Formats: sequence, structure tokens, C-alpha cells
Amino acid sequence: MNKKKNNSSRHTFPSVSMFKTRPSYKEVEKPPKNRFLSFVLLGSVIFFLFSLWQLNLEYSRLWSGTGELIKFISNMFPPDLSNWEKIMLAALESLQIALVGTVFGILLSLFLAFLAAENITPHLSISYGIKSMAAFVRAIPALVWALIFIVAVGMGPFPGILALAFNSIGMLVKVFAQSIEELDDGVLEAMKSTGANWLHMVFQGIIPSVLTALIAWCVFRFEINFRYATILGMVGAGGIGWELTSAMRVYRLQEAIFIIFLIFFMVFAAEMLGNRVKKLVKSN
Repeated sequence: MNKKKNNSSRHTFPSVSMFKTRPSYKEVEKPPKNRFLSFVLLGSVIFFLFSLWQLNLEYSRLWSGTGELIKFISNMFPPDLSNWEKIMLAALESLQIALVGTVFGILLSLFLAFLAAENITPHLSISYGIKSMAAFVRAIPALVWALIFIVAVGMGPFPGILALAFNSIGMLVKVFAQSIEELDDGVLEAMKSTGANWLHMVFQGIIPSVLTALIAWCVFRFEINFRYATILGMVGAGGIGWELTSAMRVYRLQEAIFIIFLIFFMVFAAEMLGNRVKKLVKSN
């Protein structure tokens, strides 16, 4: 009994090693502060606060206008489908404007991108000139291009096509040239060593290597142009946007909400189709 008592009274204590502190680590060195970035951030905050004060926003108007907004939206229902044939034709025209404008933009961008890529350009001055031109075109919104071409060629789908083509060139020349410039220099050097000229390098070496990236960018650009095409009609460049503007001007609100729902469905379907095509391209 005593042995049992003595054994039961024994207690096991943790070893001294368990109380040892973990080895100390050197503090991670903080990256050096970027003064320019700090000044930009501080300036942005100051300008934001100044803008809130200078614009003199009346937030109470948002609360007081909520009732009018609800009343305005309620007057849009139920949707009016009496002119659905005319509206569907306008929607088809928007699709055509987006497609034709995208194709024109792709063709011109491909030609310019091969001259703009620094690793295959005939001369660096040509590359810099084309990239500068693309940056200028890219800086002008598609709606502004539409207004410019409406003055030049009149109202209708043609200025919309030209506007989307020019706006596409500004973006696609940049991304196409970047895709070409990312090619391994060894591939180009190997083709040059075999005596291949510039055209052989483009069609037999470069295009097959960057084709997947080019297709993905083309699909993405079509999605953008399709969204643009639905609103270019608001400035007279054809398509369903003109029907929406006409309905809103004469307060045909029930017809306007039908057009809005149709635009949403079209843009959503185009985006889903584009995502599907891009997945198929990447998988292959």
C-alpha cells in the first residue's frame, strides 16, 4: 500500500528543455521608403478631400430624390414589346457594328504590330512612331471617335464601325506588339541563321508561336466593342443605342426598359461566349 501511495504521489515535471525560448530571428529588413510614391499618395488624399469640398456636393439631394427614382422605375413596368421587331433589328445592327469594327481593327493592328515589335521591326524609329500613334489613338474614347466620324461621314452604322476600329487599334497594337516581343530570342536567331527573310519569320515562326495569345486578345476586344456598340447609337452611330435614346426622349419608359433588359442580355451572352472561346483556345 505504501509503495502504491509513493508511486501515486510522484509527479512528472516537464523537462528544462521545454522552457527554452525559441531561437531569435533577425528582424526582416523593411524595404526603403519610396518618397515619390509617398508624395503621390499624400497628394491624392489631399486632392480627394479638396474635391469633396470644392464640388460642394449636396448629399441630401440623394435622399430626397430616392422617392422620385423609385416612381420613375415603377413607371417602366411592365415592359412594352409592341416594337420588338424594330428593336431586334437594331440589336442585330449593334452586333454587326461590333463584329465588322473588330475585324477591321484586328487586321490593321496585326500589320502595325509586326512593325512595332522591337525585336523584329525594320528600324527602331518605326517601332517608336507606331507605338506613339497607338498611344494617341488609345487616349481618345470610342464615343469621341464616333462623334468625329459622324461629322466626317454622317450618321448611321458606318461611323460606329470606324470608331470601334480606331479604338481597337489603340489597344491591340500595344498588346500584339508585347506578345511578339516576349518571344524567345533563340527562336528568332535560329530562323535568321537558316537565311529566313522577314516575311518567313513572321508567317512561319512568329504567328504560330503567338497565335493563342492573339486569339485571346481578339476575343477580349470583341467583348469590349460589343459593349461599346450598344451605346454608340446614343450619339447617332447606329445600333440599339439610338432606339434607347429615342424611347427615353419621348418618355416611352416601358419600351426603354425592354431595350435595357435586351442590352443586358446581349452583353452578358457575349461575355459568356467569349469566356468559353478563350478557355477552348487555352486548352488546345
